[in-house]
Amino acid sequence: MALVVICGQPCSGKSTAAHCLAGSLNALESKPTVKIIDESLFHLDRNQCYANMTAEKNLRGVLRSEVDRSLSKDSIVIVDSLNSIKGYRYELWCLARAAGIRYCVLYCDTEISSCREWNKERGEKGEATYDDNIFEDLVRRFEKPERRNRWDSPLFVLWPSKDRIEQSSAAVVDTVSYLTKKVDSKSRDVKILQPTIATQNARLSEANTLYEMDRATQEVINAIVEAQSQALGGPISGISLGQNLPTISIQRAVGLPELRSLRRTFIKLTGQSSLSGPPPPSDTDSAKRMFVDYLNRELGTV
Repeated sequence: MALVVICGQPCSGKSTAAHCLAGSLNALESKPTVKIIDESLFHLDRNQCYANMTAEKNLRGVLRSEVDRSLSKDSIVIVDSLNSIKGYRYELWCLARAAGIRYCVLYCDTEISSCREWNKERGEKGEATYDDNIFEDLVRRFEKPERRNRWDSPLFVLWPSKDRIEQSSAAVVDTVSYLTKKVDSKSRDVKILQPTIATQNARLSEANTLYEMDRATQEVINAIVEAQSQALGGPISGISLGQNLPTISIQRAVGLPELRSLRRTFIKLTGQSSLSGPPPPSDTDSAKRMFVDYLNRELGTV
């Protein structure tokens, strides 16, 4: 149903915001499935995760893989982590687009002084904290989300250093409304990302599909060239390729370069349509039938 990316400085109230949001969603009558993905899910120590760039990169990879596995049109996934790099937020946005679901960012815009104070208070309570050098490094490298970026939009902002984070907080309420609002022809403020060819995985097809497509289309072209040579370049019609196959009807002379161009386009379009529709044909007769229909349409006889 949706992917919610929570971002902010270390110790800025992100986990509190994530649980408030999850609580508000769980209180709905529709009872959507809500999953929070964070470092604690994998029992990772925050200082070890951000000790160096390699460890931080590995952490992002683990979180991204879990998000990818968890996304579906029946659940709401909340990513509770720093998500401080805009390139990483873009990667999460691409995952949401590939899944064809809603996406939004909930930003905890907390003053740095408050973050430092809260980090210190956690240490006094015996809770997990960031080491000072790691904390300052993360603060320095944080990339603030911008509404004009598609991977940061829509953006809902909390100010934990000024207001207490609760389920009744305006940003939390607005986020829940955005995630659960019904979409119809009149909706303009809710955007459901649409997958593209670049974000979809090609379906697995028969191993000999490409070979059969190449062979079938070449045989059709050979039949057309031979028929046109016998007709001395005039129009041809009723060329039969075999039993239970459509006939070729062309009202004008078609040169070999044009036929080759149509063949390449047909193979390309067939491969693209297989991403969202049925797989391409894996037998010669089916490929011939599709190619002949395509040629008859393109050459204006159907």
